[in-house]
Amino acid sequence: MLEWLYHFGLFVAEAAIIVVAIGIVIGMIARQKAQRGEREATLVIRDRGEHFRQRQQRLALARLSPAQAGKAQKLLGKEEKKKAKQQKKQPPEDQKAVWVVDFNGDMRASATPELSEQISALLLAAKAGDEVVVRLESGGGLVHAYGLASSQLDRLRNAELKLTVCVDKVAASGGYMMACCADHLVAAPFAVVGSIGVVAQIPNVHRLLKKNDVDVEVLTAGKHKRTLTMLGENTEEGRDKFLEDLADTHGLFKRFVSDRRPQLAIDDIATGDTWYGSEAVSNGLIDEVGTSEDYLQRAAQHAKVLEISLKKPRSLAQRLGKQSSAAVERGVDRAFERLARLSWEKH
Repeated sequence: MLEWLYHFGLFVAEAAIIVVAIGIVIGMIARQKAQRGEREATLVIRDRGEHFRQRQQRLALARLSPAQAGKAQKLLGKEEKKKAKQQKKQPPEDQKAVWVVDFNGDMRASATPELSEQISALLLAAKAGDEVVVRLESGGGLVHAYGLASSQLDRLRNAELKLTVCVDKVAASGGYMMACCADHLVAAPFAVVGSIGVVAQIPNVHRLLKKNDVDVEVLTAGKHKRTLTMLGENTEEGRDKFLEDLADTHGLFKRFVSDRRPQLAIDDIATGDTWYGSEAVSNGLIDEVGTSEDYLQRAAQHAKVLEISLKKPRSLAQRLGKQSSAAVERGVDRAFERLARLSWEKH
């Protein structure tokens, strides 16, 4: 019996070693692939107009009796074949295209590289008269991050393509910085827009450390290298400089919005306040009240509506579910986003 237990334990130990070895090999492969760089994302194109047409046909057939629906479906099939033959003989002229892109922003505007890649592709394919619709949702975040994201939308304006931004939920602070780049800005009745302001908050635990006899040395080269700190003792001079920098950033934000929407009374609007879409049309923050779905459905009546997105291949590590660090990071981001929204959310 003891001999059997000995051999069984030896077998279990060998099996465990093999499993660990396989795990190490897989980890090394995943790391090597990551070092080689991510594989190129695939551009996915969806014909939104065709989607509307198919839904319309299905709903129209649903209201008929089975016999009527069968006849109607045969008739539709004949019409489709006839249309296909005509297109082979005489291809239709190029139709105006409405390209649709989504941007869902977090604190760091981390979707910006994807947006940049999509815009680069559009600038290669779009023709004169085409329109780009960006469905935008963002409560704002880091100034430099949203400045870069806004610059991507400016590329479309500079290429003389009509840019329409549709906001269904929120485009506040950095989100509005992006939205104001549009030639035409549409927001849903209860979408939150505005918040043209700058905010910064820094916790300071200097008194707590001092109470517990903990010294913190903050060494800098340059008078204003560090104005306010979390650990050291803050001075009035440092605080004044920090506020001056905030005011400068606010001034840049105001000029950025004014250049793109000169009809705004910017000093009255740039107070950090927010408005619902139904209110924002009267003060010039937006041009039209409506939803993105309604706008695209109307556009599909006279143009080819094409949604584009990038599908990124999952890495080996992701396929194995090793995403704990990314999950923690997303949780922290969501917590900060929630704190930021408290300043503009209306209840």
